[in-house]
Amino acid sequence: MKKKRIMLVDDEKDFVDMLKKNLERKNEFEVLVCSTTKGFLEQVNMYKPDLILLDLLMSPIGGLEICEMLNENPEARKIPIIIVSGLEKEVDKLKAYKLGVLDYLVKPIELDNLVFKIKKALEYKNIF
Repeated sequence: MKKKRIMLVDDEKDFVDMLKKNLERKNEFEVLVCSTTKGFLEQVNMYKPDLILLDLLMSPIGGLEICEMLNENPEARKIPIIIVSGLEKEVDKLKAYKLGVLDYLVKPIELDNLVFKIKKALEYKNIF
């Protein structure tokens, strides 16, 4: 079975290292880490991820702006996005959902729950 490509966009090094290692240990995923949003669309076009895990608090461009950029790109808008963020206010979640994200998880996250959400998002992608 071909591994699914996940792009993890987050600038918290310890979190990213742990999450990448744990996801790849499942032997179902290949994870590319982006610790900055600089040149993000070019990386998306080169890597062609099956799914994006995105933090909202990024620099120099925030996660919501990234969602807007992806929505404007005909190919990238098909990529499911799951927000993984420390922001837990309903207003932040609502903004993200309005931009088309499939799910929103608040840090700290539980790995099995994240894997379940990833698989559901990938199933959704295959339907549409």
